[in-house]
Amino acid sequence: MSRNQSEHLFRPFRKAQQQMKLCDAHGCEGEGIYRAPISRDHLDQYYWFCLDHVRSYNRAWNFFAGLDEGTIERMTRADTVWQRPSWPFSGRSHRHYDNAGFSKGNVANDPFGFFEQEDADPPSKPASTEETRALAVLKLRPPVTFEEIRQSYRRLVKEHHPDANGGDKAAEERLKIIIQAYGHLKAIYS
Repeated sequence: MSRNQSEHLFRPFRKAQQQMKLCDAHGCEGEGIYRAPISRDHLDQYYWFCLDHVRSYNRAWNFFAGLDEGTIERMTRADTVWQRPSWPFSGRSHRHYDNAGFSKGNVANDPFGFFEQEDADPPSKPASTEETRALAVLKLRPPVTFEEIRQSYRRLVKEHHPDANGGDKAAEERLKIIIQAYGHLKAIYS
């Protein structure tokens, strides 16, 4: 191997002797060892500043200067997903299925029927135990509407009100439980 070839191979491993760069600030004679982007449109091109001037440049730097709020919002939203395409977690986005070759007409072999129920409703969430207990207090079973809950609540309040029961303490305690159950269901269903 000749000397020129070996020099070429080992060049990246040798410490490069750099010439001292001067600060790009007008009239400064300091060493420019800190880089700062020239503009928003040229982030790969840099000014070289000394420490004092790079600090003042960074303090004055505004990436979004001159952009309208809509553009800033779009850029911020794109940055939340690292500027990659995304789609909603819920619902079915058939456009993405079609692009991936999973549309109904495109499925060549589906022995287990994975894609047959594509349009089926998603399963409803299971009721929490507090919700189930609150419905039981109001003598209801899911699925219910808020109107049914309200009607049952009114009926039970009239039935267990202390004025209707001659001041009975048991009826009063039962009424407190009914009111608490209604409050819990009201927060969920309304």
